[in-house]
Amino acid sequence: MADRPLAGRTVIDLTTALSGPYATLLMAGLGARVIKVENPLTGGDTSRNNAPYLGAEGLSLARHGEDDMSVSMLLRGRNKQSVTLNLKHPEAREILAGLVRTADVMIDNYSAGVMARLGIGHDWASAINPRIVCTSISGFGAQGGPGSGKAMDTIVQALSGVMMTAGAPGEPPVRFGLPVGDLVAPLYAVIGTLAAVLRADATGQGQHVDVSMLGTLTSMVACEPFDAYEKLGLPMRTGMTVPRLAPFGTFAAADGWFALCGPTDAFARSLFAAMKHDDLAADPRFASRDARVANAGELHELVGSWAADRPLAVVLDLLARHGVPAAEVREPGAAVRDPLVLEREEVVPLEHPRHGRPADLYGTGVPIRFSSCEAALDRPAPALGENNAEIYGGLLGYSEDELTTLAEKGVI
Repeated sequence: MADRPLAGRTVIDLTTALSGPYATLLMAGLGARVIKVENPLTGGDTSRNNAPYLGAEGLSLARHGEDDMSVSMLLRGRNKQSVTLNLKHPEAREILAGLVRTADVMIDNYSAGVMARLGIGHDWASAINPRIVCTSISGFGAQGGPGSGKAMDTIVQALSGVMMTAGAPGEPPVRFGLPVGDLVAPLYAVIGTLAAVLRADATGQGQHVDVSMLGTLTSMVACEPFDAYEKLGLPMRTGMTVPRLAPFGTFAAADGWFALCGPTDAFARSLFAAMKHDDLAADPRFASRDARVANAGELHELVGSWAADRPLAVVLDLLARHGVPAAEVREPGAAVRDPLVLEREEVVPLEHPRHGRPADLYGTGVPIRFSSCEAALDRPAPALGENNAEIYGGLLGYSEDELTTLAEKGVI
């Protein structure tokens, strides 16, 4: 751990579900000591109760053994330490204050206003440790949002506009299969947190970092000039192809799908050569980029007809030999087993803390390679409260008797 970029940094993790835990997972993989604080009265992080579960007998949709652990927690809890603490108990703040004194960062993903109501917001934490960076990930930001201010990924996808960027005109909105709102916000949260830590190193003063799921996802939608498309009468939703970049899109071969990207004159000529239709390069409909865009429907129909009765392997081989950017559309299970991403540890095997690998499962790694240090998710997820003695006893100095009393009172 000593040679990892965030070695020596301590993060108090007050997060649950996905957006917050993914942020702290990345920081743990970068070498920070992440102390995950979980509510003992509710069974801890909500993802501990997400089916499926992994145990000695493999995967199941219901728990069969005491040490069965949800795959969600196996994935999101790696490289972290777990302590239990009931933040609503009057005595909890004193214990949390002890953790704050040792920490560089405290991260939460509660709805706006919850930290303040619990009395553990940035003002409280900075009075204890002026250098601490407090990061909040919420649906709509610190000021709150519509209705209750609570947000789930699908709600954020709907409000961000992203659902209307996929699919074809006139089709129903398309929910992205990945929970993109829950996954984009933590990336920005980590960027903001590390920037604030660097600032605290320089000034001795921490700050509050406020990241919203809606804001981050909508910001990414705004990276594409959809306003301009609308003003010019271009369709914002184009289905499986992108007419303004033609030839560009996904197409069906006889036994599978492939993606093709040929927006330049050179790529287009190479595609025509692969199709054994070099004459198309001189066809006024396809001879220039603007002409191909104007006649995208015809061009994409030609590509689709050419590929439809050919085996996928033959199509990809022809395109590769002619230098056309193209690739098979993979199933997720095949994608996460790509030897390249496994070699680079961008995807890594998942292990149960007691039973190893009774199922062939893979999860996210740290998809960043460093030239003079390392990053890895190489320790299994902890059981609920597994590190109470180590953290509360070893780090904060509570005796065994004190810990027993705190447990009996429902504090930890």
